[in-house]
Amino acid sequence: MKITRGYTIIGLVFFAVTAAYCSKKSSVTPELSVSSSEIIFAPEGGAVDIAVTSNVDWSMNNPADGWLQVSQPSGKSGTATVHVSTTSNTTGASRSAVLVVNAGTSQVRRVNIKQASSLYPSYNLSPVPADASGMGSNAVQLAAKFNLGWNIGNTLEAIGGETAWGNPLITESYIKAVKQQGFNAIRLPCSWNQFSDKATAKIQDDWLNRVKQVVQYCVNNDMYVLLNIHWDGGWLENNISKLKQDSVNAKQKAFWEQIATKMRDFDEHLMFASANEPAADIQEQTDVLAGYHQTFVNAVRSTGGRNSYRVLVLQGPSTNIEKSYEQMNTLPTDIVKDRLMVEVHYYSPAQFCILTDGDASWGKMFYYWGTGHHSTIEPDRNATWGEESDVDKSFRLMKTKFTDKQIPVLLGEYGTYRRGNSKYVPKDLATHNDAVDYWLTYVTRQAIANGVKPFYWDTGGALDRRNNTVRDQRTLDALRAGSN
Repeated sequence: MKITRGYTIIGLVFFAVTAAYCSKKSSVTPELSVSSSEIIFAPEGGAVDIAVTSNVDWSMNNPADGWLQVSQPSGKSGTATVHVSTTSNTTGASRSAVLVVNAGTSQVRRVNIKQASSLYPSYNLSPVPADASGMGSNAVQLAAKFNLGWNIGNTLEAIGGETAWGNPLITESYIKAVKQQGFNAIRLPCSWNQFSDKATAKIQDDWLNRVKQVVQYCVNNDMYVLLNIHWDGGWLENNISKLKQDSVNAKQKAFWEQIATKMRDFDEHLMFASANEPAADIQEQTDVLAGYHQTFVNAVRSTGGRNSYRVLVLQGPSTNIEKSYEQMNTLPTDIVKDRLMVEVHYYSPAQFCILTDGDASWGKMFYYWGTGHHSTIEPDRNATWGEESDVDKSFRLMKTKFTDKQIPVLLGEYGTYRRGNSKYVPKDLATHNDAVDYWLTYVTRQAIANGVKPFYWDTGGALDRRNNTVRDQRTLDALRAGSN
């Protein structure tokens, strides 16, 4: 009887303690916090970690399980890290969802998820580990290896195909002829949009192979190569605005993933350039352009291999020296240090360099330029602005802004051209030809003196591409004189 009573007492005590404990536990007030209330994913997808902190059990409701994944739909008291990830959004429309986190009956937290459409599928289908072999030069060291640069203009960028604007197919013998004239760097203006599927942005394999073949011609002959997306119908260059930035960034990403993957195995002889002459005039447009450049850098780097270290070239607003000095105040974020260059162009004064088909409403053609090269026979065609002091000032701006800060600058295009074969023939032709020579030498020399690497724009006028013979010896001599 005593033993039974003892067990009864113990049982009652245990019951009382347990009841008290449970009563105490059930009286805990739920507390819940989530580290983020909004996540905005890039169109190509990605992943973000959020912290869920609670003093009771919690659960998470995911209404978009098809495209939004969470690593942990529920948890216990404490802090948990939840991995939230999305796939690429190729639906053509933005999408959103709300993750709802509950703790107890009184605590609710919401995480708003947003993702814009990428418009196009991802073309970074085979990224590889970073490969530094053959990529030992940073941007400054690589630029130091350039002597004179040469543009193969009106060819790979021609709308209608490589020969559509009157030039023949590029051959390796032509590349050798350019090298024999003292040039060791080639700029390849290139079109891609006309060779792509408009719905998917897929570039034709035949075109990628052809461009790669031309790059190979250059690398085979120890020539440095700058491959760009040129005007290309203006899909980027004429659409630098907040209204168009989503669609332009989508195509920029799609194209560069494909180009970079195709060209990934070339060593440091190959550089990529984001654009050509992007039409940005004001700071707001330059800020949008900076986003296009960031997309370019990210796309190239994402493909891995030697592209992880490749030198990339970024165009200033309108590739204008003064606008670049005033507005280009930041460069893209890059995962590798010191592998970016800046590009500007120079055709000044325009009345002497590019106005060749008659006078314009904004000015008359200049036939004569520079000290000692004005005409007394035709004084109304002498340059009235843009002469030596202006050249000096412009290139000093690039030195101050960039090259003094160890950011190389490429003069991606420049040139002036003789009027002797046009319907507008200078009356003082000898002085005109001397002035052209002088401009070419002076601009080349001043660019190099300020650390700017010049690439002469040629469309077949100086070298005959059909037989690789010299058409304009004076132009080639003047360029070499400037480089020396």
